[in-house]
Amino acid sequence: MSNEKSESQCGFSFIIPVYNRPDEVEELLESLDAQTVKDFEVVIVEDGSERDCRAVAGKWAARMDVKYFAKKNSGPGPSRNYGAERARGEWLIVLDSDVVVPPGYLQAVADELRREPADAFGGPDRAHQAFTPTQKAINYSMTSFFTTGGIRGGKKKLDKFYPRSFNMGVRRDVYLRLGGFSRMRFGEDIDFSLRIFEAGCSCRLFPEAWVWHKRRTDFRKFFRQVYNSGIARINLAKRHPGSLKPVHLLPTLFTVGVIALVLASAAGRLLMHYDDLHRWYWLCAGPWLPIMAYSLLIAADSTARNRSLKIGLLSVAAAFVQLMGYGFGFIEAWWKRCVLGQDEYQAFEKNFYK
Repeated sequence: MSNEKSESQCGFSFIIPVYNRPDEVEELLESLDAQTVKDFEVVIVEDGSERDCRAVAGKWAARMDVKYFAKKNSGPGPSRNYGAERARGEWLIVLDSDVVVPPGYLQAVADELRREPADAFGGPDRAHQAFTPTQKAINYSMTSFFTTGGIRGGKKKLDKFYPRSFNMGVRRDVYLRLGGFSRMRFGEDIDFSLRIFEAGCSCRLFPEAWVWHKRRTDFRKFFRQVYNSGIARINLAKRHPGSLKPVHLLPTLFTVGVIALVLASAAGRLLMHYDDLHRWYWLCAGPWLPIMAYSLLIAADSTARNRSLKIGLLSVAAAFVQLMGYGFGFIEAWWKRCVLGQDEYQAFEKNFYK
């Protein structure tokens, strides 16, 4: 589905895989229509959805160059590749369907490419004012230096920036030469970014090419997301030896540390019950001091950034969910892959699409 335009090459192709999100696609297409740079097409790939966005795509095809394709479910990676094979832009920009782009997004991309050529790029994400307090807290935990080490596009970072699929651009020839995304269910975007670097291609952070990213709407879904990210990190380390950096170990160390502190406090409480009360009080209360100190740091920083005490307090919960969810996933994957010696598919069959 597209309006009648020349099939000659255009500047940019937005590749958007979709699964049961017609309302979010509506918002994304509305934001793309408002771009100040108009040299682009939109390629929507419906990945076996039960609630498709065909009507939404048809509505916006009357205003801009929108192509709609429907296929059987195969996961986001293969769906992006499906769209890339049918795109005609010199640059392929991959977006998640739950993002919204500001009007100057594509202009920021064009400006960066004129300033310094690149083969691939990625941009950061932000929380929109209309997001719920929980969404803003989750966004804080995914972007703060105190939770992720700035590796998702922060100005301060503990490791170099790797583009992620919610906001990622690649030259079309590079994308096709490297084979695009793998069939991994989790971590397929980092896998692709690592292959871009390993191929000797230039890849940069475009700090002004940011998007609003809605992320998960509650902590239960957020925990599952970051748990899977922890699993993916070990799988990526197996696929790309040397890619595991100290910053990737921090959530696991945090998780083990928190558990150890809680157990120490519980031991102190037990000893207080059976022995002299004052002798073991320090062991009962002391372990909570670093936990409280970190919580206060997160609450204060998030409150200042978001100008909301409520979001600051929710950010404490989001930070612990993020770090410990990732840590538990990392530990499970380490046990299965590194200790039991299981291969990637055997250990995590559900991480792949048939």
